[in-house]
Amino acid sequence: MRILGLSLIVLLSMAAAPRHDGPAASTSLTGTLLGIVTDATTGDGLPGATVEIRPLGIGIATDVDGKYLLTGVPAGTHTVTVSFVGFQTVEKKIKIKGGQRMELNVSLEAGVELDEVVVTYERPRRSLAGVIRGVREKRRRARDERLWQKHNTENYAHIEENTFKKAQEDPLSTFSIDVDAASYSNVRRFIRQGTPPPTDAVRIEEMINYFTYDYPEPEGEHPFSIITEVGPAPWNTAHQLVHIGLQGKRLQKDELPPNNLVFLIDVSGSMRPANKLPLLKQAFHMLVGELTEQDHVAMVVYAGAAGLVLSSTPGDQKETILSALDRLEAGGSTAGAAGIRLAYQIAQDNFIEGGNNRVILATDGDFNIGTSSDSQLIRIIEKKRKAGVALTILGFGIGNLKDSRMEQIADHGNGNYFYIDGLREARKVLVTDLRGTLFTIAKDVKIQVEFNPAVAASYRLIGYENRLLADEDFDDDTKDAGELGSGHTVTALYEVIPVGAESTTAVRSRGALKYQKTALTREARHSDEMLTLKLRYKPPRKRRSRLLERVVKAAPDREAVSDNFYFSAAVAAFGMILRDSEHKGTATLGQVLALARDGQGPDRFGYRDAFIHLVEAYREIASPMSEAEY
Repeated sequence: MRILGLSLIVLLSMAAAPRHDGPAASTSLTGTLLGIVTDATTGDGLPGATVEIRPLGIGIATDVDGKYLLTGVPAGTHTVTVSFVGFQTVEKKIKIKGGQRMELNVSLEAGVELDEVVVTYERPRRSLAGVIRGVREKRRRARDERLWQKHNTENYAHIEENTFKKAQEDPLSTFSIDVDAASYSNVRRFIRQGTPPPTDAVRIEEMINYFTYDYPEPEGEHPFSIITEVGPAPWNTAHQLVHIGLQGKRLQKDELPPNNLVFLIDVSGSMRPANKLPLLKQAFHMLVGELTEQDHVAMVVYAGAAGLVLSSTPGDQKETILSALDRLEAGGSTAGAAGIRLAYQIAQDNFIEGGNNRVILATDGDFNIGTSSDSQLIRIIEKKRKAGVALTILGFGIGNLKDSRMEQIADHGNGNYFYIDGLREARKVLVTDLRGTLFTIAKDVKIQVEFNPAVAASYRLIGYENRLLADEDFDDDTKDAGELGSGHTVTALYEVIPVGAESTTAVRSRGALKYQKTALTREARHSDEMLTLKLRYKPPRKRRSRLLERVVKAAPDREAVSDNFYFSAAVAAFGMILRDSEHKGTATLGQVLALARDGQGPDRFGYRDAFIHLVEAYREIASPMSEAEY
């Protein structure tokens, strides 16, 4: 114990002594830049604005009040660039002195359209002094987080994480597919602001399904292909990871049905900030640019009341559509239910038989006037869904995002839910992935997996907690499930404890039965089959489902796996770390980065590379004492 104490004294002395082994080793060579970025017109702080010193490759996003704190800025004269979506970029020259704090407040004028900038830099190795500074920074962030929570009214549904089940007792696992991707972009927004996301904002299946995977195109009569892989679970190598993937058929332009779209736009007072209605307008500009003369667009708005601002208009009359869009201004309370009713009525009045009839709701989800209970809204949505009108929800903004409401409404409306945190995400959803966003190729897609207890002792579905179905729902064609869009990929992961594996994982049992026992068949005992995968779906305009089956065998210990396997495992592990899951095993941020780099693959649009940068950014706001995890 004396030796340990002496060692600590020596280390502290070394940390306090001057050093000359590089810029990161001395605080005298760096300073701190702090301040607030505001809207020059309103004086309000701009959350999510970017403050960066581009030649140095360092920067930060402002918090919910528009404030920022950029540490570790090298001493000297620098040009600081401040930008925000929909505002003019400002550049300021500053002089930083070592060991000092400099305040720089900037007001931005509205006017210029900007895309967001992802700023990353190489994380220096921390000295002990750096760790101490990190602890102080952590405390400051905790204080800011308490202030954020005090004024934050965002709402997320509680997620009770899936646990391991014994295959002998519960061999069936049934769930609906999920192509929503809102959780990933929302989590990204928190991390870019330097704040860990709320636990229930992290829906792991949506994070995994944000990314497309290189699955083979479907061949034959079914509109999607099915792939399966089995390999060691990276966070617990005694376990197996089962990777299930679906690849939807990519419709060509001449195969696309005409669109009958109704833009339902929230123009209530809560939509004033630049990352709400102004960003929404720019996003819809992109979508309108993709429409053709065969498409039609109407526009409904709601605030204190709902109203029609554009009757159904051909898609090639872009000037008329954009003019109506650009005239919108925010103000008033939020009569969301009235707007939904009117939008669906307009969609039905202009219904195109065999076309894509869809309401696109753009909002922060804050319905507070009129029918506002979730159950009433869901009944409205379900009734209209049966009439053939689908729903897409685009969430915007921070501070009062009603994520739980929007996710639930989209699930019941044969639709999908996305969170738009900037123009780059708007382009992904409304341009790059437009066909998958709007055009359904299979509806009510359900998956049921039956595990062989002779091979799989226990299993756990990773994510999909709010998409679980009763086992009997699989064969019931009246039960609603998720839709698969053109070109969409869907990925699901199971963590499996093989029979005979040494595992410290707790597995819950439902207890012994008094009147019956479960016995394995001879076929099961002598089979190398791990599971049987069953899938049901309905063609878009059919009421009767079709069934597919696939057998998955236990993998050899050294089974080769694909880039898709590695990358999906990286995203799952990151989600478990963010949720501080009891099942994260040995998962670390370093492991996440290694898996993601191994599985990056061709990465045509750079989304996987952006994920790697996001994990690196999160590493900067994670506990500075968790050096072993890096």
